[in-house]
Formats: sequence, structure tokens, C-alpha cells
Amino acid sequence: MTSTPTQGSTAAPALKKVLGRWDTLAIGVGAMIGFGWVVLTGDWITTAGPLGASLAMVVGGGIMAVVGLTYAELVAAMPRAGGEHNYLLRAMGARWSFAGSWAIVGGYITIVAFEAVALPKTALYLFPDLNKVHLWDIAGSEVYLTWALVGVLGGVAITAINIRGIKTAGVVQTFVVLFLFAIGAVLLFGSFTGGSTQTMEPFFNNGVAGFFGVMIIVPFMFVGFDVIPQSAEECDIEPRRIGKYVVIAVLIATAWYVMVILATSSGMGPAALATSDLATADAMGALFGSAMMAKVLIAGGIAGILTSWNSLLMGASRLLYAMAASGMLPAWFAKLHPRFHTPVNALLFIGGLSVLAPFFGSAMLGWLVDSGSPSIVIAYLLVGVAFVILRKREPMMERPLRIGGKGNFGKAIGITSVIFCAGLISLYLPGMPAAIGIQPWLLFGAWWAMGFAFLVRVPRGIEPGINAEDELLARLAMRKAAKAKAVFGQAPQIVPAENNVKESERA
Repeated sequence: MTSTPTQGSTAAPALKKVLGRWDTLAIGVGAMIGFGWVVLTGDWITTAGPLGASLAMVVGGGIMAVVGLTYAELVAAMPRAGGEHNYLLRAMGARWSFAGSWAIVGGYITIVAFEAVALPKTALYLFPDLNKVHLWDIAGSEVYLTWALVGVLGGVAITAINIRGIKTAGVVQTFVVLFLFAIGAVLLFGSFTGGSTQTMEPFFNNGVAGFFGVMIIVPFMFVGFDVIPQSAEECDIEPRRIGKYVVIAVLIATAWYVMVILATSSGMGPAALATSDLATADAMGALFGSAMMAKVLIAGGIAGILTSWNSLLMGASRLLYAMAASGMLPAWFAKLHPRFHTPVNALLFIGGLSVLAPFFGSAMLGWLVDSGSPSIVIAYLLVGVAFVILRKREPMMERPLRIGGKGNFGKAIGITSVIFCAGLISLYLPGMPAAIGIQPWLLFGAWWAMGFAFLVRVPRGIEPGINAEDELLARLAMRKAAKAKAVFGQAPQIVPAENNVKESERA
């Protein structure tokens, strides 16, 4: 949000437009390429075979690219903090906007927590004697104080960087992504010089069940391109280019995952992969015949942790900020830092959750992956519906980047996105070949139960459209005044809350 109400002569702080082209692209790409490619690649290969897993990633990347096209048009048309929050509010109204925003925030937070657990797991590979002071066991996973403190320190550092400003976070992101790609180039070189197609056999494994077993991980591995829309209000580039970067980021991530799968399988066979905790690192060591090179790849894994952690903390905080500024969440989440102009309370809240995550042990990794994915796909499905609705109801809406031209092809892309997302959601359900377990469903249910407590506070009947947020804020102010009158006998003067921005005041 680029402007805020003023009180007296003192203007409230606003988000700054400071992200350049490379910062923006690095945020999207870095968000998607986290740590999963180091710790999960062996599982993908043993589940579907190297070509089966690669095919699943290509198909999944294609689906995400279609979803990304809908985001590309919408972010170019509405380049404001909060992404999904704005699109759904304009297309479907306040309660649907809350549902979609809550869904994607839940997905982001699970990945932030995932990275907080992944960091000490990676550090243990580099420092085998890290585990000191046993605390407890959770689901067969031993938790040590020194191990957990690595994740805590990471959480504090990433949160502090984001509080200091999105430009600082963006610069850090760009340099770490470049380092990550350099490690990837070394892995690819090792595959060409020391790899073998014989170790890749069998190329396919477990048939359709294996393919879908990898497909269910796709939303978790590709979430992050939508961080670009969350931070769009802070991008100092033209809206059309912001939209293009969304799709480009998806294509880059797809190529990365396929490269990692093929390179890893060329260095280690299925039997070795099945017993490896960090398959990609071990494969790097095998390709070069050097344990040191395995540790070099771990450095790339740490870079991936930091880029994903940084981006998704950034995206989740902007969504909480946007929801609070429109009255859907407590105004506490909408507070901006007086000096750095960042959503400080939202950052502290999510950063606090990441600090707690390592104390639940490494068993949480799989649960977090599975519990966040359904929420992510729900949000993507709703954005596709919003895309189609706006194409039909507001054909004259200004669209700097119009996907599919002026005909019905763009609408077909939106409908295809909805169908793809509905298909992905079905994969998680009980009885399906790739159904998720009870623990992830419990985490999923807990998140949505908490969200329902906020959802019922959002007034019904808010008409979707360009003035939806104005109407929502006015209804909430009237409700607050009515409650005050019932308690005190008269309604106090209503002053707009800091950071609540009317639609007409937005840039």
C-alpha cells in the first residue's frame, strides 16, 4: 500500500517501491528452489524412477505455469501488496478473499517452518557432532538443544533481515540465488563427466502410483512464484514486467528440478539412494569421487534454504499486512516499522513460528510438506476462479498484460487452471494413490479451525468490485461503533486505523 491516512501533519509509514528487475525475479525463483531438492530428490527417484520423476515435474511445472499465467495478468492489473487478497476481494467478495488469503498464508508458513527444521538437518551433515543435550523424541525423531538452536538462529537472522527492509532482503536474495545456480552448474558438470546412464535404471518405477506419488509434492515445490504478487507494491518496475516474471520464475524452477533429478540419478543407483538422507549431496560426492564435493553441494542446499525462507517470510508477512489493513485480521498485523517501513509485527509473528519449529524435530519435515500443499492448491484454484469472473464481469478492466489476447483464449486458460487445481486437490484425498497421512491432515485442520474464528468476523454481503475494501472497512467501523454505543451509551468518533487504506487512495 503506497499511501496511508494521516493524522495531523504526520504521515503514517508506507511500503517503499525499491525492488528492481533482478530482485523481483530472484524473489520468485529463490522462493521455489528451497531445500527440498537436496533432501527429497532421492525419494522422488525411488518412487517413480528418474524419468518418471522428471515427467512428474514437467507436468507439474506445466500446471503451475498455467496457474502462473492467471497470476501474471492479475498482478499486472492490480500490483498491490497482498496478491490473492486483492484479486479475490474484487472478484468474489470479502469472505472468499479471506479464505484464499488464509490458504496461501498457511502454505507459506508451513514452508517457513520446513526451512527452519531443514537448516539444522543440513548442518548435522556438515558437523556430525552437532547433537548435544537431548531434549525429547517426537515421532521417532530425537531433538537436541544444540541442533534446534541452529534453526532458531536462522529464524532470528532471516526475520531481522526482512525487518530492515525489502531492499536489503532482495539484495541478499539475488546474491544467494546466484551462488545456488553456481552450485547447480557444478552438479550438472559432474553428471556429464562422472555420471552414468546405467545407474539411472530403472528409468520408471511404480507406474501411475509412482508418478502421482511425486505429483503430490509439486505444489509444495513450486510455491513461491506467487510471492512476486505479494510484494508487487514494492516493485519499482512496470506492472506488465512483474506479470511476466511470474511465469519465467516457474519455468526456471521446472528446469532446475529436472536437472537435479537426472544429475542425482546419474551418480547413484536406486539402492544407494534408498539409504541416503541427503541423496543429492551424496550423489555429488559420488560424481566427483570426493566427500568435499558433497559438502559443497550442501552449501548450495543452505543457499536454497535461505532463499526460500527469505522469500516466503516476505510473502506471508505482506499477506497478513494486507488482510489486517482491510480489517480481516487484527490491526496489530498491519503495523509498519517507523524507520524501515516493513510489516514488523507480521514478520515477528511468522518469525516466531519458525523459531519454534526446530523443537518439534525432523519428523516435522514430511508433515509440513503434506499439510501445506492442499491449502496452497485451494488458493490457486480460487485465483483461477477470480480470473474467469473478472474476465466475464469486467471486460474493460485495465490489463497491462492480457493473457491469451482479447478473445476467449484467455478465459480458457483460466478455466484450465481451475480444472488442473481441482485435479491436484483430489490427489490428497483418502483412497487416492498419493493420499496424505493423518498427521498432515491434523495440521491442515488446525490451521483452518483457527482461520474459521477470524472468518466469522468478516461481514456477510460485501459486494465484490473495485470498492469492496471501502465497503468492508465501513461495515467493520459501523460494527465497532455499535458495540461501543451498547457498552458506553454513545458512539465514539471513528478514526481510520493506521494503515487502513481506501481503494481510491491506492496507487
